[in-house]
Amino acid sequence: MLDRAVDYIKTRVQDFKPEIGIILGSGLGELADEYCTIAIPYSEIPGFEASTVSGHKGQLVFAEINGKRVVMMQGRFHFYEGHSIQKVVFPVKVMKKLGVETLIVTNAAGGVNPEFKPSDLMIITDHINYMGVNPLIGKNDDTMGDRFPDMSEVYTTKYIELAKTIAGELGIDLQQGVYMALTGPSYETPAEVRMARVIGADAVGMSTVPEAVVASWAGMKVIGLSCICNSAAGVSTVGLSHADVIDAANKAKTKFKALVKEVIKRI
Repeated sequence: MLDRAVDYIKTRVQDFKPEIGIILGSGLGELADEYCTIAIPYSEIPGFEASTVSGHKGQLVFAEINGKRVVMMQGRFHFYEGHSIQKVVFPVKVMKKLGVETLIVTNAAGGVNPEFKPSDLMIITDHINYMGVNPLIGKNDDTMGDRFPDMSEVYTTKYIELAKTIAGELGIDLQQGVYMALTGPSYETPAEVRMARVIGADAVGMSTVPEAVVASWAGMKVIGLSCICNSAAGVSTVGLSHADVIDAANKAKTKFKALVKEVIKRI
């Protein structure tokens, strides 16, 4: 199925070979709209699934941004939608086969760190996988990565520093921290958020970690960027809703796009 997906995409994009891949999280898909050259709905690509979550358009977008060839997932697949973990990470493997060397993975997250506020951006320095599953379970594809891959630097240190430098130049207050992934779709309880804080998380969410693990395994450089869309349960007394997540992402989209575009230019 992987080869079928890659072959089909190549028939649509011809000699366009992307070097950077971007997974756009909830409410962050406007970057793809702005630069779209070729858009392929997920429903047309072998092995891809339809995106069912509000704020996820559900298409693969090819574009040139600041002189770099880019492929963007305008919406992702989530484990909580009922997809197998292999389905969730399938597009990352496709990107690797298409020639992508660097993956920028973005998400909407809840702030565990009490210093974070809604619409902040956070560069991910590390993650905690609390989803109860690893996307590398099963037969290993030795052509793509090792059976027991090192995860000591999933998120590329030099790109973390680059993002911080760029944010400073653009006047963006960029937070940094550890992202913790849980399955969802329910938001975390106050007790779970307290646990997350104790074990070292700064933000919580329902995605990103599976894709980052597979990208690192496959030898790709990884940049993780969270939009802090709310304060997690117990950090704030305000209730949580997906509408609020989309609203906060919309408020952050200008600085998000500025940061990502400049990062693309310099990597």
